[in-house]
Amino acid sequence: MTTELIKKYQAHKKDTGSADVQIVLLTQKILDLAKHLRKHGKDSDSRRGLLIMVGKRRRLLNYLKKHDQKTYDKLIKDLGLKK
Repeated sequence: MTTELIKKYQAHKKDTGSADVQIVLLTQKILDLAKHLRKHGKDSDSRRGLLIMVGKRRRLLNYLKKHDQKTYDKLIKDLGLKK
């Protein structure tokens, strides 16, 4: 799933820094960490890392919404995120 979405939103072959690609990568990390926290509920350090990642993804989404509404809507739909 992740590699397909990265290829879909890359501006060029080695693009890993654009907001679209960063959002896709952060979403995958967030899903993996959420899975870890379901099993290890008392891992507060990982929980803090998760909250930081969610905040960063939110800021990137806000930036994308402000500068490229069409890509924002498409990305939200592809990743299954709430607006």
